[in-house]
Amino acid sequence: MHNSHDPRVLPMRDGVNPCCVVLPSQGQGLLLDFLARRLPAVSREDWLRRLHAGEVVDEWGRAATAHSPFTPGVRYYYYRELAHEAEIPFQETVLYQDEHILVADKPHFLPVVPAGRYLQHTLLVRLKRRLGLRELSPVHRIDRDTAGLVLFSVQRATRGRYQALFRDRQVRKVYEAVAPWRADLRFPRTHASRLQESGHFFRMHEVPGEPNAVTAMDVAEQAGGWARYRLEPVTGKRHQLRVHMAALGLPLCGDGFYPEVNDPPEGDYSNPLQLLARTLSFTDPVTGQERRFDSRLRLRPLADFAGPATAGAPRA
Repeated sequence: MHNSHDPRVLPMRDGVNPCCVVLPSQGQGLLLDFLARRLPAVSREDWLRRLHAGEVVDEWGRAATAHSPFTPGVRYYYYRELAHEAEIPFQETVLYQDEHILVADKPHFLPVVPAGRYLQHTLLVRLKRRLGLRELSPVHRIDRDTAGLVLFSVQRATRGRYQALFRDRQVRKVYEAVAPWRADLRFPRTHASRLQESGHFFRMHEVPGEPNAVTAMDVAEQAGGWARYRLEPVTGKRHQLRVHMAALGLPLCGDGFYPEVNDPPEGDYSNPLQLLARTLSFTDPVTGQERRFDSRLRLRPLADFAGPATAGAPRA
């Protein structure tokens, strides 16, 4: 559970802030029993180890023990750990940093925040560990498969003002993508549809109804059966660009989820998704400055995709 209160009873450790669990208003027995039941991803034996090591503390900084009773409403803090985590062999770059924001260029395959089998090898934890910024937090996110720009808030005091930019659609986001070329489709064009979860592998799909996802599209370059597209999401639904392009019969090169699930095995970095968060621009809500940031990363040249577009695009 994300720690939104953070009384700082535990320090940041290896770039990871402590997690928080709030005990329900009703319950009895031992804290250990509750933790093992509520958070089964951590074994009872591992909770015992953490309790013996003093790594579970309450909101007043008091270490819990194996015999601590369940106390309704109390917050407890602990560190998230992974027994085994695959290394992501690609490096992020900090493009800009001041007292309010940080802009990073994220490589393909690197998650933005900890989740599932990723903790230390996430953009957020790497940056916290390297820069010592305890309050660093992403203002928005891009997919693990997508490369490019991510905007972070450096301090909690001004975070809400940058979050409001994305909520109110005051940020211009430009993406670049490589996908098949179709001579029968006219560009520029705007694609609008209603997206919702499909219930299968976290995928989204289009359904009838009032559109809730809008993307402006244009062609930047075309060669043979492939093209480089300029995509501007007006809205920010999950996988929006990938779903919209696939719906037009233009699945992005290297996409392991659309139109069909063909996710590569862990550790296979040979065919990265050809989608790049290229540009972010906005009026800074704190300083009033006009901001524009451009990724230094590049997608593959169209010359690598010589010939007609096929499902088996060349491997990177």
